[in-house]
Amino acid sequence: MTAAHLSNVTIEYETFGDGPALLLVMGLGAQLIDWPDEFVDLFVQRGFQVIRFDNRDAGLSSKMTGGAATPASVRRALAAQMSRRFAHADYLLADMARDAVGLLDHLGIEKAHVVGASMGGMIAQTIAIDHPRRVSSLVSIMSNTGDRRHGRASVHLLRKARKLIGDHPERRMENAVALGRLIAGPHFDEQAARELLQREFDRNDDIAGTGRQMMAIAASPDRTPLLRRLNVPTLVIHGLADPLVMPSGGVATCNAVHGSRLLMFPDMGHDLPKVRWPEVVDAIVANAQRSAPISSARG
Repeated sequence: MTAAHLSNVTIEYETFGDGPALLLVMGLGAQLIDWPDEFVDLFVQRGFQVIRFDNRDAGLSSKMTGGAATPASVRRALAAQMSRRFAHADYLLADMARDAVGLLDHLGIEKAHVVGASMGGMIAQTIAIDHPRRVSSLVSIMSNTGDRRHGRASVHLLRKARKLIGDHPERRMENAVALGRLIAGPHFDEQAARELLQREFDRNDDIAGTGRQMMAIAASPDRTPLLRRLNVPTLVIHGLADPLVMPSGGVATCNAVHGSRLLMFPDMGHDLPKVRWPEVVDAIVANAQRSAPISSARG
């Protein structure tokens, strides 16, 4: 691992393989290690240079200013998801997209295939909107367009999640596992989840940034009108069992981007189950092949 020192943030990243660049953008509170090594290897075997990184306020990347993660701050962040008038953000998704493009600059990469999951899908969409010349193809996984009518969290999930987020630090592992079980599909692997969570806790134990990322999501505008202007091969992947970003978010994303393709799995929640990796990888590679060949040469 290494760090890219950009104008106002430091972004921790890893690269694997050689070939056309494939940029993996992770979601809310998640770290680069949430893209599993085995999943990354599947793309390396298909001839891509894979880049995974920590967003600002996650992992080993820069932590921004703002209050600590408390039950009150979490309640404010959840309220902001319901109405933008409660959203008081230190930065927006556009700033996080700029971080990703800055990382490409640091690596000397002109264009990349951009794949984002959850909040990462929102960032990936924003990269394509704000920096279209840097994107060869776009994949948005279990995400939405920022239109609050589609892809919201289920009320049932929100009621349960309030009891598990931002409180009782001594039960952090158990709460995180319980939340993972709530949002995942039927292939949830508790032991694997515990092992990954422990790696995350050991790598970075600062959770205050998750609230700031939630505010960035809440304060960012609806991307639907600008997504309609995109002219880039686009794939949308979503789980029909997703309670955190309900399937209407994926449908709305596909409807917004002209010529996009929609792939939905009945046994996928807000997760990326290993049993579906071969189909997911094949679909992402096929989407990349719809674009013109790109150079991965470094500057």
